[in-house]
Amino acid sequence: MTRYVGAIDQGTTSTRFIVVDRQGEVVAMAQKEHRQIYPKPGWVEHDPAEIWRNTREVVAEAMSRKGLEPKNLAAVGVTNQRETTVLWDRRTGAPLHNALVWQDTRVDQLVAAFARDGGQDRFRAATGLPLASYFSGLKLVWLLDNVPDARAKAEAGDALFGNIDTFLLWHLTGGPDGGLHVTDVTNASRTQLMNLATLDWDATLLDTFGIPRSVLPAIRSSSEVYGEVRDGPIAGVPIAGILGDQQAALVGQTCFRPGEAKNTYGTGCFLLMNTGPKIVPSTCGLVTTVAYRLGDQPACYALEGSIAITGALVQWLRDNLGLIRSSGDIEALAASVPDNGDVYIVPAFSGLYAPHWKESARGVVAGLTRFANRAHFARAALEATAYQTREVVEAMEKDSSIRLEELRVDGGMVANELLMQFQADILDVPVVRPRMTETTALGAAYAAGLATDYWQGTDDLVANWGVDKRWTPAMPAERRAKLYAAWGKAVTRAFDWVD
Repeated sequence: MTRYVGAIDQGTTSTRFIVVDRQGEVVAMAQKEHRQIYPKPGWVEHDPAEIWRNTREVVAEAMSRKGLEPKNLAAVGVTNQRETTVLWDRRTGAPLHNALVWQDTRVDQLVAAFARDGGQDRFRAATGLPLASYFSGLKLVWLLDNVPDARAKAEAGDALFGNIDTFLLWHLTGGPDGGLHVTDVTNASRTQLMNLATLDWDATLLDTFGIPRSVLPAIRSSSEVYGEVRDGPIAGVPIAGILGDQQAALVGQTCFRPGEAKNTYGTGCFLLMNTGPKIVPSTCGLVTTVAYRLGDQPACYALEGSIAITGALVQWLRDNLGLIRSSGDIEALAASVPDNGDVYIVPAFSGLYAPHWKESARGVVAGLTRFANRAHFARAALEATAYQTREVVEAMEKDSSIRLEELRVDGGMVANELLMQFQADILDVPVVRPRMTETTALGAAYAAGLATDYWQGTDDLVANWGVDKRWTPAMPAERRAKLYAAWGKAVTRAFDWVD
């Protein structure tokens, strides 16, 4: 009997179920988008019940496409959009409110209030994170304080908190009937409530934020058997891996050695560099996070540069401005002009993340003249992704004292060859796309497969990795410097837009 490993990949815009073989090749996949809910400017929500329905549907669809039964799966892993915050009723499983998405900025006043006593880096020593609207902890505070009866339920033990991984795992393992309330170290490290050194919830932080410990999940490693799926088309299959999506991509790219880095191009961009078992504090605007913990081995850490808006900018050009009919149209449109026409788009829709951490920034378009047209907007949108990535790479090299030799890339945008060449040009570093670009789902599958001995060790995973295409820098140094300097000027125009 042929056996595989499955992965639930719950992302910002869609949910997928992917089945892979021992070589890390996809043998079955299904995907479904969910609604993006914008109640107010800067507010972004998802319906957790819709995500749970979609999860069940894509699992069933992928299994049926290949004619698979539960016995064909050695294990299932889960990877998820990080920081997106869910609070639900323990007795019914019903969400108490829509999920607050990682992009949501409604807690900016809480950020300012906590920063008044100790500054933006007040909790960085313990958590590796600056105070920002990005992370889950303050989103949870907002839910407890603004949803009727939420705090009372939480204090009575009748409300449960989690990122999406926790919400899905709880439902998969029984929900109100004994569902497991757990998360892994990578997701816990995105809450601003976990101590990086102890890998446990920090009592001082919980007290400072006013969060009852009873609402929090147990923290486990990223690769171990947590339990079994209770029912449905994968009933009885062990759930054996959990990784936040960006850490999953790091594992999927097999970046297991200190200094190895990957960049994932999706809704946003997330560049992670493995720093091994060493916690490396950042002084250059990055965050320190848990990369993964495999079984009972010591945790490995990473430096991360998080960029809020990259692929989402292409969606904005499509959905809000109608400049393109589909996201895939942007490459041809951008290629129809030789350069950006001196147009720069800084997509600070929800502030600026790494390395600036400017909550009050908002998006700007700079350099407009009558010469500019929709093709220049398309090119500027793609280039914005590459410029923001260079800012993060420069910060990462300063923090780690490691010169990046190449950048491994994955995610939906890496199919855009114009962008990949410009990325190599503006970085002056080779950009490498692997054969398997579904690295987020692959990382979750790898974590689950390692825990169940489907793969014997990380050497098996490294052997699966291979190059699809490599882009080498071809831009003259003078032009590179000129373009990047203009970008830097445009970024400063986005600062402090919101009072």
